[in-house]
Amino acid sequence: MKVVLLAGGEGTRFSEESGYKPKPMIEVGGMPIIWHIMKYYSHFGYNEFVICAGYKQHIIKKWFGDYFLYTSDVTYDLADTYSIEFHDIHREPWKVTVVDTGLKTMTGGRLKRIQKYIGDEPFMMTYGDGVCDVNIDKLVEFHKDHGKIATLTSVMLDQEKGVLDIAENNSVRAFREKRITDARPINAGYMVLQPDVFKYIEGDSTVFEKDVLERLAGLGELMSYNHKGFWQCMDTKREHDVLEGMIARGEAPWMKWEDTHGDLSSGGRDDV
Repeated sequence: MKVVLLAGGEGTRFSEESGYKPKPMIEVGGMPIIWHIMKYYSHFGYNEFVICAGYKQHIIKKWFGDYFLYTSDVTYDLADTYSIEFHDIHREPWKVTVVDTGLKTMTGGRLKRIQKYIGDEPFMMTYGDGVCDVNIDKLVEFHKDHGKIATLTSVMLDQEKGVLDIAENNSVRAFREKRITDARPINAGYMVLQPDVFKYIEGDSTVFEKDVLERLAGLGELMSYNHKGFWQCMDTKREHDVLEGMIARGEAPWMKWEDTHGDLSSGGRDDV
């Protein structure tokens, strides 16, 4: 099952960093937050990624193209013939497709543009700026069991995110933008989607959260996997500092892989 990452927006609420790079490339603990998300999925055995890029998409492509330069020791031989030798290479079992989905394309439109890389099979999707400790295996199992088109992960959080109205059988009855007075479940991303979801996306101007999820909720085709553990997005510098502090204290719940500050390629698996 492929994992789609939305990484094309400008991240205007984090202008301190996003003026220079896409928000998913902002570093947390010395590595881009999108790397943390990919390492988490890889921890569960999901290693094929499709990145929906847009704003400064060349930076994402260059970073993956130069991955060994960022994660390994390097010897440059400048004597007779120029050569490069990598030492202690940190490899990942990943296949990464970075797609330029346009500068101003909406979230639904970005997803539509990568349809040809997904094919006719279920896939996962999340945003490139949020980490969590949801059990991906249980999330996928939940999705397969209910047989609906879409599953999203919901968390209880009091901030300005889309609000979900969830029935007792975990079906999503409504999806709307949050009001300050609300303290309701929100959409945390970490979705599992059937390929039928593409039928509900008209084009570049389609907003996935409003035009697609709201429609699926009305049709009874959107389900919620209720996550009571950790989740944190990185919309602002304050939220970035929260994540940095958790890593510095060794209290980062999403970093399930072994030796998080040493061997970057470790793929050890803990109980979740």
